[in-house]
Amino acid sequence: MLSAQKNEQEVLVSTNPARGYEILGEVYVSSSEEIQAKVSAARKAQKEWWKMGLDARITHLRKLEAIFKAHRDELIQAPIVEAGVTRDLSTGLADSSEESFAWNLDHAREALASETLHEDENTIVEAVYEPYGVGAAIVPWNFLYPSVNHTVIQPLLAGNTMVMKYSEETPLFGKFIEELVEKADLPEGVLTFVHGDGQVGAELADQDIDFICFTGSYATGQKLYEKAAGKFIPIINELGGSSPGIVFEDADIDAIVEDIFWARFLNTAQFCDGLKRLLVHESLASELTEKLVKFTKSKVVGDPQNEGTELGPLIAERQVVKLERQLEDAMNKGANILCGGKRPEGIKGAYFELTLLNNIKPDMDVWHDEVFGPILPIVTFKTYDEAIDMANDNIYGLSAYIYTKDKELANKTISDLEAGTVTVHGANPYGPYSPFGGYKRSGLGRTGGIRGFRDVAQLKTVARVK
Repeated sequence: MLSAQKNEQEVLVSTNPARGYEILGEVYVSSSEEIQAKVSAARKAQKEWWKMGLDARITHLRKLEAIFKAHRDELIQAPIVEAGVTRDLSTGLADSSEESFAWNLDHAREALASETLHEDENTIVEAVYEPYGVGAAIVPWNFLYPSVNHTVIQPLLAGNTMVMKYSEETPLFGKFIEELVEKADLPEGVLTFVHGDGQVGAELADQDIDFICFTGSYATGQKLYEKAAGKFIPIINELGGSSPGIVFEDADIDAIVEDIFWARFLNTAQFCDGLKRLLVHESLASELTEKLVKFTKSKVVGDPQNEGTELGPLIAERQVVKLERQLEDAMNKGANILCGGKRPEGIKGAYFELTLLNNIKPDMDVWHDEVFGPILPIVTFKTYDEAIDMANDNIYGLSAYIYTKDKELANKTISDLEAGTVTVHGANPYGPYSPFGGYKRSGLGRTGGIRGFRDVAQLKTVARVK
């Protein structure tokens, strides 16, 4: 989003990427003094928040859950206008957010309960989970409502206090969440917000904090990792991905075309664990490509506030420009455009046509970089080993997709893939019970599920004499 000056205080200007970047509103950027004050308040609140006990924390957060539900319609509408999310997707994200919040409240006692490690006639040894203290949560713009549940609810239940920052691309949503949290009347300092760009995030990470929860690019995650290392504090880094999808020769093409499409192009291909490189056995390549092109061309891209729109814009002009550079690199190195390949005519905003490519080479940006927009490169393979080598030929390891009817082949592939989440034949792995995170440069730590609770709590071993 654009930055400007207003009464000598910097502001973020929110625009609508679907309607020619019309101005939606402004949010003041948090000053250095405000960032420091929010962290100090979190520090002051943390001990009492922990001492009140888990049951009391659950009670407080159930009030926040109720407020989110009461404002469900606004939480659905806001991403449509500010981030270009379609109504169907925004509604689905609201459903998953509510499910996640409820699951965390219902399973916090199980996840954070003390565990008996050893017991004999004289002693009992237990594992006890305690908070780290004050956490900084820095989240992106692509899945706005889920981010608050995904990033701060488990740490809060574990007894931490949190200072949160949304992306500068969606400042109005961040401000709205802050207002809803204030309505919940949590103890002062337990969950607060700062607003701004990467500089504000860097300043937040420089404060007196005890851990960092970050979702975003590898480049930013690496910088935050260095800051965490300098402080000797933990970081949960949920970073980028260039996830492969492997279509083996026994796959049922008609049964998988739609799943492949949405695995790549959901939210106009702006999600970290989307299928970003499609590997197809050479015997199926012609038929699958033809049917995938036909299905892709049938989708309606446009203003998500319009009836019938299936996919919206990218988040900002800069994303379109980056996508054009990645496509230009591929074309200069010999890639073929099967469909799409440019900005659509007759519509103003951050739009780009749904694009399929083949004749891909390993030195192309669309192969080795993360492509955060609607481009899907397609390559063929002959042998299993070739498919696995190409699938793992990437610095990322967030997720992977397998298409085969052979269960033994699927199990072997699962073992050989370097990925934090593997999906077989369109099964959905993304419930609130599932830990999420990646291998290699796709991140550190996990969010969600029982494991997510454990990664935002520190372990104390306690031995007692009976």
